[in-house]
Amino acid sequence: MPQFRPLAVAALLLAGSLPPAMAQLTALIPKVKPAVVVVGSWRATDNPRLGFRGTGFVVGDGRRVLTNAHVLPEALPSEAAAPLAIGIPRRRGEGAEVRRATLLALDRRHDLALLAIEGTPLPTLPLAAAREVPEGTEVGFTGFPIGGALGYSPVTHRGIVSAVTPASLPQASAQQLSNQAIRELREGPFELYQLDATAYPGNSGSPVFDAASGEVVAVLNMVFVKAGRESALTQPSGISYAIPIAHAHELLRRASASSGAALPAASTLPSKSLTD
Repeated sequence: MPQFRPLAVAALLLAGSLPPAMAQLTALIPKVKPAVVVVGSWRATDNPRLGFRGTGFVVGDGRRVLTNAHVLPEALPSEAAAPLAIGIPRRRGEGAEVRRATLLALDRRHDLALLAIEGTPLPTLPLAAAREVPEGTEVGFTGFPIGGALGYSPVTHRGIVSAVTPASLPQASAQQLSNQAIRELREGPFELYQLDATAYPGNSGSPVFDAASGEVVAVLNMVFVKAGRESALTQPSGISYAIPIAHAHELLRRASASSGAALPAASTLPSKSLTD
């Protein structure tokens, strides 16, 4: 049985001596969390009815959600399959409001997907400009690290951009080259941000935001696993990877071009800093 001990006294003692970056993150988290949603499927006869697949975050006009392509089913839902849905967490992890979602645009190469959702607009996150983030930049990311096991309450982790690295890592021999790696060699590599931060499988699709401005600089998409899949939970490596936000800008532009005025162009996405 896990043991939980009160930390209120320690928190009070430390509150007056937080370093600037930590204090800034403390102010940002309440602004980030309302825009972070569960991405999954929904069917009334399933248990649970909301099937968790990953994390997403709201952008643009408040009815668009960015997530990872690998979070979605391999094939588009059929009549018999559970439809795509997002879950909007209620306060204190007390379940989630569910809304139906549809796929607007997909970029499997960069592991990104854009969804449209029904209902009133949700709070959005500002996207950073499409430029490389310097190594050493302090970042945070918010998502659902182990799904709904502890309730749908967004969790924030922090770290730094420790390296800018190729998406396809070198292989020891030709026999180890995957189809994805071969495709990268043909099309040319693109770069990922390597983060010095602990993430878990449910964090896929989480917004990675600059800890100073709150702007989203990347989308978390994978973790380095030292052994089997179980070790991602029991022995996390502390190494995670994220897709630079430039590729999300391109996906938004493509979706805007294919749907006319229905989607805001990337240049019209909110640019106001969350620190304002």
